[in-house]
Amino acid sequence: MDKTLTTASIIYYNEDSLELRHLVKRYPKNESGRVVIPPEFKEDKSIVVVCLDEIIIANKVGDRIMSIGFQS
Repeated sequence: MDKTLTTASIIYYNEDSLELRHLVKRYPKNESGRVVIPPEFKEDKSIVVVCLDEIIIANKVGDRIMSIGFQS
């Protein structure tokens, strides 16, 4: 495995929440070019997508709903 680190943006859910989360980390790639995410990071998460390089998410599902002031 190539020990050169690659920047990756990971979009995921924690198992106990429906909040879409985003994290940028540096990980190695395997022989086929896929980013190798350590098992301890994957624990209790559902990874939706792994993107190469850093991405900026302007809006996620639910962001606009949370910004509307609901009155009960």
